[in-house]
Amino acid sequence: MEKLILIRHGQSLWNMENKFTGWVDVDLSENGIKEAQEAAEVLLKNSIDFDLIYTSVLKRSIRTASLIQKYLHLENLPLKKCWQLNERHYGSLQGKNKKETAQIHGEDQVKIWRRSFSTRPPQLEEKDAVNPENWNQDVPKILGESLKDTCERVIPFWKNEILGEVQNNKKVLIAAHGNSLRALMKHLFSISNDDIIKLEIPTGKPLLCTLDDNGMGKSYDFLT
Repeated sequence: MEKLILIRHGQSLWNMENKFTGWVDVDLSENGIKEAQEAAEVLLKNSIDFDLIYTSVLKRSIRTASLIQKYLHLENLPLKKCWQLNERHYGSLQGKNKKETAQIHGEDQVKIWRRSFSTRPPQLEEKDAVNPENWNQDVPKILGESLKDTCERVIPFWKNEILGEVQNNKKVLIAAHGNSLRALMKHLFSISNDDIIKLEIPTGKPLLCTLDDNGMGKSYDFLT
C-alpha cells in the first residue's frame, strides 16, 4: 500500500477577506504562514518526509510547500510547479467578496456557483483571461470553471504524472487548493458528484491518504 500527503495551502490574504480567489495570485496571510509551519511540525511529529513535492503555480501553494520544505530540511528537493493543480477558476467572481456577492445575486445563486458540481460561475471576458508570464508554462486561457472542469484537468495529471511516482514508492506531497484537492479526492475515493461538494478541506491541515496497489484510495485522515 502506498501513502500520499495532501495539503491545502495556508490561509491566503483573500481567504481572510472572504473573497473569491481562483487563479488570482495572492499570497499567504500571517496566519497562513503560521498554518504552514504548524503543518510542518505535524509532519515532523509523524516522521513523514518526502521524495517529491508538487504544487500549483500559485504563490500561496508554492509558499506553503516551501515553508514545509525548510522546516523539514528538504530544501534540496525541487518543487514541481504545475498549473493543472491550480485552484478552480472562479471567472468574473474572482476578487469579489462572497457575502457582498450573495447580497447582490442571492444566497441560493451564489451557493450554486460555489457548490454545484457542473455549474460554471459567470465567465470572464476573453480579453481579461491573462495568465502571469512568470508561470513559464503553456497554460490555456480559462474563463471560469465548474468543479467538473477542474476534475478534467486534475485527474489526468494525477494519472499521467504523479501516480507512477507513488507506485514507484516515492513519498509524495501535493500542496494545492481546496477544489483541486477535492477533484483528486473525488477520483481516489470514488466520491459522488453530490457528496464531493460537501467535502471540507481546511487550510494548512496535512491529509494522509492510503492507496491500494492500483492507486485508488483505501482510507484518509487528517494528521494531528
